[in-house]
Amino acid sequence: MPVEKVKNIVLWFAKPFRPQTKQYWRVVLLCFVAASTFWLLNALNKSYSTQTTYPLKFVYNEQELVPVKALPEEVTINVTGKGWKLLRKSLRVEIQPAEIYIRSLPRNNYILGSALRPALVNALDGLELNFVVTDTLYFNFNAKVSRTVALQLDPAQKITGDRYAVLGPVVISPDSVTFVGPSSMVDELPSPLLVRLPDGQQLTEATKIKVPINYDNKSLVKANATTAEVTVNVRGLVQEERQIVPEIVNAPAGKEISLRPPYVLVRYQLLDDSAAYLNRDNFKAILDFKRYSRRDSTLVPELVQKPTGVRNVTLWPERVKAIIED
Repeated sequence: MPVEKVKNIVLWFAKPFRPQTKQYWRVVLLCFVAASTFWLLNALNKSYSTQTTYPLKFVYNEQELVPVKALPEEVTINVTGKGWKLLRKSLRVEIQPAEIYIRSLPRNNYILGSALRPALVNALDGLELNFVVTDTLYFNFNAKVSRTVALQLDPAQKITGDRYAVLGPVVISPDSVTFVGPSSMVDELPSPLLVRLPDGQQLTEATKIKVPINYDNKSLVKANATTAEVTVNVRGLVQEERQIVPEIVNAPAGKEISLRPPYVLVRYQLLDDSAAYLNRDNFKAILDFKRYSRRDSTLVPELVQKPTGVRNVTLWPERVKAIIED
């Protein structure tokens, strides 16, 4: 086919779309918009059946009940209605959620989809409910309870240096905290609830420190205090040591016993301002032959008496050689 003939055919097809005036494409566009609008309006006036989701709202006494996990927010349903109504529901425009009433603590933690039908029918304005697609909705409510728990400084935490000691009781303010929340979580809180000083804290003097009150499930369990002030009285210690001769008890009759070493060393600490009043002769250690080891011929020294006011007492050596002579 000659090129000129092909060109003429193409021009013939394009001629109707060639703008005759400057307003040509504007008129075309307006016609297209008008046609689309009429088509859409006509389509929205028809009835359709479709599957969609619909919002839910649980209604309950928030002073008595609390959901332990997030409540379902929607349910899947099959409905029939005009296109306008379906469009409005899809866009969630002025839509009224279906209300599920929880009158008291539920015995079961679920509700069947079929049981939602009355609430959905009341909420579906202009739509006909065919059936509920969702089989079961699950939830978990607990009774809301209040419980007061005492606070205590964690006794396992070392808070002073080696040459310091806590003197007197540790004061915590407030000394207790009231928790409000689901019964299953509030009842599990330990009593007393332990608080800790910042990790690595080594006190060398009387100190007041604010500490956080830590517990589980903070999103659901609320406390009337989030921090506490801990007051600790810390005093310095002096370290001393003293040699004492242990007393032998339950020894074999008629036997001579020699000890190596013949003494034990007592190491101890005491408050620096009480060193002048300490009765250092009040230490007493024993070697009990009921605990005699025949394997290595040793006895374990035991401290049975010490003066008032000493602490962190240790004995050296841990075992004493006991040689039995005929």
